[in-house]
Amino acid sequence: MITNYHRPQTLEEALNLLKLPATLALGGGTLLNSSAYKNQDISVVDLQALKLNQLHKKGHTLEIGATVTLQELLESAHTPEALGEAIRQEATLNIRNLATVAGTLVAGGGRSAFATMMLALDAKLTVAADQTSLLGLAEYWALRPKGLITQIEIPLNAKSAYEQVARTPADLPIVAAGLAQWASGRTRLALGGYGKIPLLAMDGTESDGLDAAAKNTFHEAVDQWASAEYRMDVAATLAKRCLEKIG
Repeated sequence: MITNYHRPQTLEEALNLLKLPATLALGGGTLLNSSAYKNQDISVVDLQALKLNQLHKKGHTLEIGATVTLQELLESAHTPEALGEAIRQEATLNIRNLATVAGTLVAGGGRSAFATMMLALDAKLTVAADQTSLLGLAEYWALRPKGLITQIEIPLNAKSAYEQVARTPADLPIVAAGLAQWASGRTRLALGGYGKIPLLAMDGTESDGLDAAAKNTFHEAVDQWASAEYRMDVAATLAKRCLEKIG
């Protein structure tokens, strides 16, 4: 239950408020309205006045404000096609109009199509606190640093592809694969559909061994939705499909 509401006018004010106990940032509100906070008393810091909802193309980089919604990112002419596919799989139109980019990444979730593709693209997060830091997405999930995500950067000079398998076209993935490859040969494969966060299966200078990397990443990926053997085989197949798409 939300017990206190704050609407700061500056980033500094917001950061000071977020240092208070049981105080969380409010972007689109989809996470705070979930069952995870149903039985908790929390204070919220509304980010609307901070102008964190801008999208900018800067050279080969797309700079995404933290409170840009998934739908706004989907509709941007600069958004890579593969990322757009992942956004469509992430949520319905009504949710996409509310959910923010930063909020969706904070929530993570191994079955998040959007987070899987952003991990493949090596998204960088600017986190404002007493000292501002720039973190990769996997590093952010591992550290969960205090502070506020203000911007996310993704490359526009990488070829990318997204594939998934789900029970129905509108369902969350059982196995998802996001692939990004740069002109240098650097190849990143991220896998989703299982666990608490998507997993980075490969970040190498070439794509050799892509299917083996996919299988190794999911060798213990068993839950109520699928066996590890199934996920290993499907992950390898989806990784190959992604490579064929960008080839």
